[in-house]
Amino acid sequence: MSKNKNVLLGAAFLMATSAVGPGFLTQTTVFTEKLATSFGFIILLSILIDLAVQFNIWRIITVSGKRAQDLANELFPGLGYLLAFLIVAGGLAFNIGNVAGAGLGIEAMTGLSVQTGAILSAAIAIGIFLFKEAGKAMDSFAKILGFVMIALILYVAFTSHPPLGSAIQHTFFPEKFDPIATLTLVGGTVGGYISFAGAHRLLDSGVRGENALKEVNRGASTGILITALIRYLLFLATLGIIVAGASINPDNPAASAFENAAGALGKQLFGLMIWAAAITSVVGAAYTSISFLRTFHPFVEQYQSYITIVFILISTIIFLLIGRPVKVLVFVGTLNGFVLPIALAILLAASRKQRLMGNYKHSLWLQVAGWAVVLILLAMGFNIF
Repeated sequence: MSKNKNVLLGAAFLMATSAVGPGFLTQTTVFTEKLATSFGFIILLSILIDLAVQFNIWRIITVSGKRAQDLANELFPGLGYLLAFLIVAGGLAFNIGNVAGAGLGIEAMTGLSVQTGAILSAAIAIGIFLFKEAGKAMDSFAKILGFVMIALILYVAFTSHPPLGSAIQHTFFPEKFDPIATLTLVGGTVGGYISFAGAHRLLDSGVRGENALKEVNRGASTGILITALIRYLLFLATLGIIVAGASINPDNPAASAFENAAGALGKQLFGLMIWAAAITSVVGAAYTSISFLRTFHPFVEQYQSYITIVFILISTIIFLLIGRPVKVLVFVGTLNGFVLPIALAILLAASRKQRLMGNYKHSLWLQVAGWAVVLILLAMGFNIF
């Protein structure tokens, strides 16, 4: 039982720390500055959408015992290859930004160049996949740095003295609403590869079948709630700074929030925070992206750890060649918002097929919630453009 608890907590933290990357920190700070206390409502709405997504994806994958790309291919030949392409392309582009974020974190902490910091961080991430028990090493790494991130943001939120009363009030009764912020938040929390990180990790750990559903539900909700806690604390920290009249540097909004809240120490704290967020996202993006290729050829299955290392190396080399890819991150953030409804629709369709799911009957309310999310995200996405 304790082994399963460790596996579930590891999967939850892998999903949560994959979601909390440099883009997550920047988005939260930027939207808090734009929407002030009403951003709490966007966070609440995104949590509800995230839960519907996560419960559907984790349950369908673990009950079927098949990875998302295999379910898609069995539903309609070739569909799995399209899904894998979207996930891997998005994961690679995001990983370039994650490597950049890790380099920025080391620069803030030590004064080393961003490029040197990126190389050192990539070496640490690669080291995890060189372990014989790479999965267990990855779980422990995600859990430790996940707790570090929560502690750091809790400290910054406490020192910034946010207006808690109005923040909580407008979390439920907002003064303004922004569909772009909602789509970006959902895309950044469960979009693209992120929602599959924990589910594929559970399969690799042997958690599958209807008997595991209770534990799967607990793991899925834990992952979302960890992410929500980090997001809400960061929102409160930034809110306190904005209300106090401090200015946010548009070139590095999250760093501004930390420096304004904690003074000279803030830069060091920000460095550690963004490094922890970035390095765990490097590991999560690489692992999950390659998990979408593993079943396509025995070679990938046999050498998955080495191919994951190559994935990290390619991300790092591209960053070193082109610099910090801010435009790429923004584009892929939006792309993830569109990949999610496509991926979720495929799995919801698969959940209705007895040849794929056996005698399992997928919950009606989860199906309704899942299809509602698909329609809402597509509507918001096309509204933006």
